[in-house]
Amino acid sequence: MTTPVRIIRSKHEYQAAIKRLSDLMGTEFEAGSDAENEFELLRLVIGAYEAQNSQRSPVDAIEAINLRLDQQGLSKKDLVPYIGTMSRVSDVLAGRRELTTAMMRKLHKGLGVPAASLIGDGDLDDEVDSELPDYDYTKFPLVEMMERGCFGDIQYGLAKLRANAEELVAPLLRPLCGKVTQPALLRARLHQSGSRTMDEYALLFWRVLVLKKARKNPPRAPYKHGSITNTWLRDLAKLSAFDGGPRLAHEFLSKHGICLVFERHFAKTYLDGAAMLDGDQPIVALTLRHDRLDNFWFALLHELVHVARHLRANHLFIADNLEDKTRKGQAEEDEADAGAQEALLPAKLWAKAAVTTTHSAHDALELAREAGVHPAIVAGRLRHQTGNWRLLSNLVSDAGSVRQYFEEQLA
Repeated sequence: MTTPVRIIRSKHEYQAAIKRLSDLMGTEFEAGSDAENEFELLRLVIGAYEAQNSQRSPVDAIEAINLRLDQQGLSKKDLVPYIGTMSRVSDVLAGRRELTTAMMRKLHKGLGVPAASLIGDGDLDDEVDSELPDYDYTKFPLVEMMERGCFGDIQYGLAKLRANAEELVAPLLRPLCGKVTQPALLRARLHQSGSRTMDEYALLFWRVLVLKKARKNPPRAPYKHGSITNTWLRDLAKLSAFDGGPRLAHEFLSKHGICLVFERHFAKTYLDGAAMLDGDQPIVALTLRHDRLDNFWFALLHELVHVARHLRANHLFIADNLEDKTRKGQAEEDEADAGAQEALLPAKLWAKAAVTTTHSAHDALELAREAGVHPAIVAGRLRHQTGNWRLLSNLVSDAGSVRQYFEEQLA
């Protein structure tokens, strides 16, 4: 059983803490694990003891690294596997950049640099940095992020973007990582529907943008678990019959403690929408990559079924490509599809609807009136079920754009 980390009050306790930290540096542990939490706490209490007692390591981090290079006959270039790019190595050795936890562990394990020297590098106020998972920042969709203005007004070529990837991306992630709580959503496993694999780094940053929007514009009321019922979903679906239905849906969800966010998808994510939890706060995010009214309502209700039935503490994020036919047979996806369909066009109405055989606009309008939904929803269901995307195209096009209601989020 691991000994709890306590405030250091003596030199003996300090030496024991240094030894334990050194042991942890030489092991592999998963992000968010008890071992990682112990490692971070040890850094904090050791740093506090050193500051109080003006006790610094006999050799600081840069000296210790240079000493190991001399001892092993290595050059600065040999530090790249431990620190990153050559420019990053130069910045660290020149004192312009502090070592991250990931760098410290690699230097200790790979080169044998003493742990006591490494943790003495700079202030420990940078614990937010250490909470970030050990990402390969060059794998983020850097060009798309730049084009969206995520890095301000800079205009770099790809090579320069990659060389400065961590400096550009990490500050965008830090606000989601509090000094006390672990950034659970940044570590959460990506539950993707279908067989077409989404680019995980692009999906991760899309999730970051969604979280920022959700936290900036929280819902008007707290969410009550169990409030999303079949009747509730049906009532929501009936808002589609009104002019400005998507805007009414946004207000309806806010009153019930659910945050609805719109964020354009990144390339290679094939993303229609997602459901996620930020603490106890449910968030539904849609991309509107298919800017049609029928698609909006189906995706919205699909994600809300995920919120009601599938999200939990160990299942924080579900991403959906609703076009992927291989989703069929996945229990959660089948349940979300069925729940959305029942809310929009109940099975008892669909089974006897004339439009399923006549494919006529008149019969589509009649079913929409009976179900209390927009005619485009009937058209969308029929087109999807038959695979004939030319059917009732006027009912779909006449419904207009959904994007027009949320331009402020999608700009």
